Amino acid sequence: MSDSGALRVAADVHAEVGESPSWDARAGVLRFVDVHPGIVYRYDPADGSLTSCEVGQEVGAVIVREAGGIVVAARDGIGVVDESTGGFELIAPIELDRPGSRLNDAKCDPAGRLWAGTMAFELTPGAGSLYRILPDHTVARIVPEISVSNGLGWSPDGDRMYYIDTMDGGVDVFDYDLAAGEVSNRRRLVSFEESDGIPDGLAVDAEGHVWVVLFGGGCVRRYSPEGRLVDRLDLPVSQPTCVAFGGDDLGDLYITTATYRLTAVQLAEQPLAGATLVCRPGVTGTPVCAFGG
Repeated sequence: MSDSGALRVAADVHAEVGESPSWDARAGVLRFVDVHPGIVYRYDPADGSLTSCEVGQEVGAVIVREAGGIVVAARDGIGVVDESTGGFELIAPIELDRPGSRLNDAKCDPAGRLWAGTMAFELTPGAGSLYRILPDHTVARIVPEISVSNGLGWSPDGDRMYYIDTMDGGVDVFDYDLAAGEVSNRRRLVSFEESDGIPDGLAVDAEGHVWVVLFGGGCVRRYSPEGRLVDRLDLPVSQPTCVAFGGDDLGDLYITTATYRLTAVQLAEQPLAGATLVCRPGVTGTPVCAFGG
């Protein structure tokens, strides 16, 4: 696979925790967030332009809407964002009774349902849950007792859902009923050692392989649907966070990264920490699914 020398910088924003790269095929742009300051970025690879807005609370993910525009998974729940002003309208409150929690990663299934998970600010084990948000904004708790809800993705045929609870040290897979939006038969696909780093975001390519980002491990690994390691991409930063395919042919691999708690020495050694990177890994991704609400 391409090594770190093939990487390019898409947006050098020095994010504290860059996250949730998401390709908008209609607009031909990539969006991503910086979690704690609540910034949503919009990057146009055609001209290299970068714009941003602040939504006024922590943001874990950004998702394109079928009706146009975007929603975000924020501290208080799912909200519509006006990118020109940063205006935020909460449409699906989640865990408002838990001020010590926030939403983290979120993605849509191929039917337009949004899946989003929570975590405690203090990383309390078992304090989070994974939720399903329907296009009519109905919210249901599906998987309780999650510690840090993170990477989500579906197999190309939609019959598997991949999921990461970061503190659980691996990637799990569910059988997925796409017609009903139901999960079952959760089992472990891949487990990691502490020395590997901790699993964060993931993406699924058109061949059904799962790309897993290892925060603290400085790499992205590619696994077969059976959980076999088939490739890896080593990075010039220690804290990659999430990955997504984009570009006109879905052949660009975007990787967000973080400067979170890095020392001055580490920052000097990793000048690209906090940047959003991009490369051409030689495979393509699956189309990004928009939220039906």
